[in-house]
Amino acid sequence: MLRPQTPFEKYIRHPLEALATGCVWMVFRILPTAWASGLGGWLARSIGPKLRLSARARDNIRRAFPDIDDAKAERIVLDMWDNLGRTVGEFPHIGGFRFDGDDPRVRIKGLEHLSAFRDDGQPGFFLSAHIGNWELAPLTAHVHDVPSAFVYREANNRLVQKLYMSGRRHYRDMMIPKGSEGAKQMIKALRDGKHVGVMVDQKMNDGIPVPFFGEDAMTAPALAQLALRFKCPVIPARVIREKGAAFTVEVSAPIYVEDTGDKAHDVATFMARTNGIIESWIREKPGQWLWLHNRWPGNS
Repeated sequence: MLRPQTPFEKYIRHPLEALATGCVWMVFRILPTAWASGLGGWLARSIGPKLRLSARARDNIRRAFPDIDDAKAERIVLDMWDNLGRTVGEFPHIGGFRFDGDDPRVRIKGLEHLSAFRDDGQPGFFLSAHIGNWELAPLTAHVHDVPSAFVYREANNRLVQKLYMSGRRHYRDMMIPKGSEGAKQMIKALRDGKHVGVMVDQKMNDGIPVPFFGEDAMTAPALAQLALRFKCPVIPARVIREKGAAFTVEVSAPIYVEDTGDKAHDVATFMARTNGIIESWIREKPGQWLWLHNRWPGNS
């Protein structure tokens, strides 16, 4: 749940932020997708590495890769900003991507797993992360008629939030906001036989410590807790940026929480497995993960 707005935020700051966001949105919207992606990447590469926020990314990269040299670390920072800028530039065009095999910009790897997930008659989870253009993941499920719901974090600015949801118009009815009310919606979605998408690569202060790149990171345990409770499958899925605005949506075989009777142990073990999967994705494509999160203890 979002905190209450101050008068300054409600009447000055948030309207100005929304106006600026709307102007940027319109510029990207009138450009062809490839141009919008390229412009977004160029702007983010040019500005992002100079921002104070990039210090956190550099710190995270060195914590994950202690032996990395400065040039390689800076390359990851640059690639991260390029990917983020492209993702922003592509967002107004997200509904224009096709997943029927005729769009050369999108390839689906593991479609058989997605189809089986859709037809198995039980609820389940998509496990994903902020990698590549992560907005394509729920759209893929929507296009292939997988009854789904996706957990997301609402923008602090309510006006910007409305803009975001208009961009998600093709699948906005599938979106569940984080928080106590969202948790109720997630349980209801599972009871209704839907497949809930979660990204567990962000810090959760009241989560559980789980190894991530060899260091404990506070991790939300709800995925394992509910998968154990509903005895349902979890399918790892990620979106890989191949080149420019071209992608591979990779869907893997389902995994399950082992039920040994020791709930705390089973949840911790499974979350360690999920963190391991996400870590392997990041090691493969380090420039495509959003290194800006406060992922480990001590992040500023």
